[in-house]
Amino acid sequence: MKRISTLFLLLFLAGNLFAQTESEIIPADTSYWLKEISGGLNLNQGSFSSNWQGGGVNSIAIGTYLNGRANYAKDKWSWDNTMDFAYGIVKNKDEDGRKSTDRIYLDSKVGYKINDKWNYFFAVNFLSQFAPGYDFGEDDKTLISKFLNPGYLTTSLGFEYKPNDEFSLRISPLAPRWTFVTDMELHNNVENNYGVEVGKKVRTEWLAFNLLADWNKKLSENLTLKMRYQMFANYETLEFKTIDHRLDVGFEAKVSNLINVSLTSLSIYDIDQDDKIQFSQGLALGISFKRGNFPEE
Repeated sequence: MKRISTLFLLLFLAGNLFAQTESEIIPADTSYWLKEISGGLNLNQGSFSSNWQGGGVNSIAIGTYLNGRANYAKDKWSWDNTMDFAYGIVKNKDEDGRKSTDRIYLDSKVGYKINDKWNYFFAVNFLSQFAPGYDFGEDDKTLISKFLNPGYLTTSLGFEYKPNDEFSLRISPLAPRWTFVTDMELHNNVENNYGVEVGKKVRTEWLAFNLLADWNKKLSENLTLKMRYQMFANYETLEFKTIDHRLDVGFEAKVSNLINVSLTSLSIYDIDQDDKIQFSQGLALGISFKRGNFPEE
């Protein structure tokens, strides 16, 4: 709970700092920059009397997220930056708290316009999680992940197709990736050690292909769809089963200026993690804020 409190405090301070920056600190010439920061706190709780006959367990779940964008465009040059943080925990009666979501996503891309729909680009992308994750048994728990265990740093060079403000597709035939597992003992709990050779902390894949597609669509006045698909293929070990896939899908419904409902899902296929598709889904109602000068989507 201390971690949740810290994240919520950071979220609150970030919102106020951005509002102050927007009104007081930004210099007069801001025509080339679009900035936005948004965040929220979700709370779900359930309780049952001791004689409740329908079955159930007392529980509480808290989730928080913080998203940011800062995009620059002048003449043929552009620089787009994205931050996507999320953390949630659920606590059932007589059980330890367990993570319900945990995500660190950072992306920075420099582009040079070829024409109205195509750009050259170079990008750096980072993926990891904040807190330790465990495999829970009946009587104990086993550490299987934590910050930089694993962590993924991907650089990509290639072409971007962007026909409008809603959709973009990056195609990178050159995309080196570094996979980090900094805990040298983690392989005792995770058999394949996320693809990193036992005794080493980093796996480097120099020859690789990367694809990233983003689609942000405003379906109605109060409903927004956001999708992000990523594919990574190592040329040296190229087989259908060795290609990594990640799909993030989110629906957000705005109830009022402060209240929103969100439905999110994450699907991952990575043979270095598991030979089957991993899937998670979440539904939340909570408070939210947004500040910035991006046009309404």
